[in-house]
Amino acid sequence: MSSAVHSTEEYDMDIRSLSSSRSHPQDPPYVHKVGLPPKQNLFKEFKATVKETFFADDPLRSFKDQTRSKKFILGLQAIFPILEWGRNYSFAKFRGDLIAGLTIASLCIPQDIGYAKLANLDPQYGLYSSFVPPLIYAFMGSSRDIAIGPVAVVSLLLGTLLQNEIADPVANAAEYRRLAFTATFFAGITQVSLGFLRLGFLIDFLSHAAIVGFMGGAAITIALQQLKGFLGIKKFTKKTDIVSVMHSVFASAHHGWNWQTIVIGASLLSFLLFAKYIGKKNSKLFWVPAIGPLISVILSTLFVYITRADKDGVQIVNHIEKGINPSSVNQLYFSGDHLLKGARIGIVAGMIALTEAIAIGRTFAAMKDYQLDGNKEMVALGTMNIVGSMASCYVATGSFSRSAVNYMSGCQTAVSNIVMSIVVFLTLQFMTPLFKYTPNAVLSAIIISAVVGLVDFDAAYLIWKIDKFDFVACVGAFFGVVFASVEIGLLIAVSISFFKLLLQVTRPRTAILGNLPRTTVYRNILQYPDATKVPGVLIVRVDSAIYFSNSNYIKERILRWLTDEEELVNKSGHQKIQFLIVEMSPVTDIDTSGIHAMEELYRSLQKREIQLVLANPGPVVIDKLHASDLAQQIGEDKIFLTVANAVAACSPKLLSDV
Repeated sequence: MSSAVHSTEEYDMDIRSLSSSRSHPQDPPYVHKVGLPPKQNLFKEFKATVKETFFADDPLRSFKDQTRSKKFILGLQAIFPILEWGRNYSFAKFRGDLIAGLTIASLCIPQDIGYAKLANLDPQYGLYSSFVPPLIYAFMGSSRDIAIGPVAVVSLLLGTLLQNEIADPVANAAEYRRLAFTATFFAGITQVSLGFLRLGFLIDFLSHAAIVGFMGGAAITIALQQLKGFLGIKKFTKKTDIVSVMHSVFASAHHGWNWQTIVIGASLLSFLLFAKYIGKKNSKLFWVPAIGPLISVILSTLFVYITRADKDGVQIVNHIEKGINPSSVNQLYFSGDHLLKGARIGIVAGMIALTEAIAIGRTFAAMKDYQLDGNKEMVALGTMNIVGSMASCYVATGSFSRSAVNYMSGCQTAVSNIVMSIVVFLTLQFMTPLFKYTPNAVLSAIIISAVVGLVDFDAAYLIWKIDKFDFVACVGAFFGVVFASVEIGLLIAVSISFFKLLLQVTRPRTAILGNLPRTTVYRNILQYPDATKVPGVLIVRVDSAIYFSNSNYIKERILRWLTDEEELVNKSGHQKIQFLIVEMSPVTDIDTSGIHAMEELYRSLQKREIQLVLANPGPVVIDKLHASDLAQQIGEDKIFLTVANAVAACSPKLLSDV
């Protein structure tokens, strides 16, 4: 009863306000018709669509009106950006790059040894992957700040996927390595293909929320995997889920833990976390957490060597092969079952590596206010992995921790990657025997301290505040990785991202509009409670393009709005709805299914003796309405430039009825 009274008062107010606005007759305002865009040549229209889809950045703009020799030079500079910025390179820039390169080298060497273990490869393969790929990237990459090498998440993902195919990486080491190199080759092929075909937008299908959850889950999984080296456990589960790992840890508590290893690991982890805390508190001391891992390796290695703790059960690295990368061209699989396995693993690892690298590159490019060419980056990253696969490297990409240190160290160009690569080369040539007594516990501590930052609580909380569905995607990806596996978590992340996209496409938002007092503006009545409905008119806005996937839903939703409004009118005893105005400003496109749905809507309204009116259809939409003759069916005098024009045309008739 109260709702009926409220509705009656609302309608009375609407009619009074509308009547008062008409109490002083004026000359009718000029109503501009909706313009029909000029007909375009089909080929030109197709060309424009392709250009906007794949070449929105107009990459050939600099080639216009240039001589043939200049075009050749510009082409080389497009492939090798070092030829462009290298002309203005100075000693001052080199000094910054030298300091940054030495700093990130001190961080990457101990990390690389640990990350190789995550991928179930010998330690030298991590170092190989920080020698060749950074050199290639320095010549072809467009980012000044990104630091190239193995990263924790990709190493874990690659190791897990490879182990699914070859269960025992130790017993079948040669076969496992060959599959790893093959997967790296196809990761590079995937990345180059995406860049060359300008399909980089595909990586955007993995939403930010899903990436935050996936990275957080991967960080927890990586940290749990390090408990083997941290506690000195010899027999450890090969599964990555938290239940299996914790069961393996507690099952070996009585006889498998080594107290000397725990002391070494706990002490150095505390030192590394404290170093990170110092670096975070004082940005001038960024070098403290950067050299922390190297200091930890040196101190722990000396301690084990002097005390011979390895004889008391402390597990050590033992042997890292000396010398630079051997060729692995003849080890790649180009036939047989392993070819398809390598391609499948490579595509997944390549996409994740690409997502991480592009995100890092864009972050630092924004901080230094320069443009990053995403497609060039993909080609550069892919090329370095293709070449790397032939030089005994596994998948390399941009590392956030190293890139942050690179940035804080004052890097100026990609030369910092070359400096890092030279240091790794010298390490491989002369210093690998020094790592013989390095305890595995310090490598575990280094990896744990490195991945702690991947669990981003602030980002997760922000996602929760902004979009609850995004938070579901974040949590789903996180728990998928932690309680199942990296592949399941990745699958959940991609699935939820696609589901959200499909939901938004198939169930677009619609809204009832009302008039803001003392204006001719019409807005969503839920957003603006003081907006009043126009008596006898229902104004509905569709906030999406109308395609085959949502056309039927939009038609049915509009009819439901109409039914609800008619019930409200009947209860209040006021004038029934005579006009349905569809505000089409947000409708960027409409296909044949959408046209068919609008025709069905028009016929349904005719049966109810309600006139369909359209407001502000865009150029694409109005062109298709005329091409399908729907505009003629509705009546061109029922298509208006604005909602206000449509209401002005409908309301005099309504007022005369009142």
